[in-house]
Amino acid sequence: MQTTPDRPPSSSAPLESPGAAPSLPHPAPGIASKASSLGLWIRDLVVSAAASILIITFLYQPVRVEGTSMLPRLEDRDRLFINKFVYHISAIERGDVVVFRYPRDPEKSYIKRVIAVPGDRLRIDHGQVWLNGKPLREDYVPLRYRDMRSMAEMTIPPDDYFMMGDHRSISSDSREFGPVSRDLIYGKAVFVYWPAKDAGAVR
Repeated sequence: MQTTPDRPPSSSAPLESPGAAPSLPHPAPGIASKASSLGLWIRDLVVSAAASILIITFLYQPVRVEGTSMLPRLEDRDRLFINKFVYHISAIERGDVVVFRYPRDPEKSYIKRVIAVPGDRLRIDHGQVWLNGKPLREDYVPLRYRDMRSMAEMTIPPDDYFMMGDHRSISSDSREFGPVSRDLIYGKAVFVYWPAKDAGAVR
């Protein structure tokens, strides 16, 4: 086993022997300043990356749209962020575009628009949605995507939400599988980030 002997204590500064190499000059202030700036930049970059990971993990989640039931706003294979936290602090509102677990198979997720909330009276007459006795104006449904389906009046049960796709003629939604329970809804669609031509807020 090797050991390194301790140096004897000394009360004075070490002396240079005649053959000793000259001491190196201190780095110029400019070099030290650049090194310090680089360190701060790296620190800020690490903090920003960590914050981004936390935000995506706990607040936002990237998802991919599969299908065309939310045309014209959302196209097949659009990628978007959903807010997973917002409904812990605010209510689900009519018109929100939400992501939920499919009631008939919770392993699958659907994205649809909230049309009616608990307590609402809803009926559909040849494609026209009536909500609490008044026709619902739906500018997000182009005329070419409407259909002529009808549905008898119902009152939305407590903690349930009635969902419909914007492309009414092809959408599988609450007209088929009924209102969606609150505990199946886990996010609100907020922003399309890819492809660039579709980028923007989801309304």
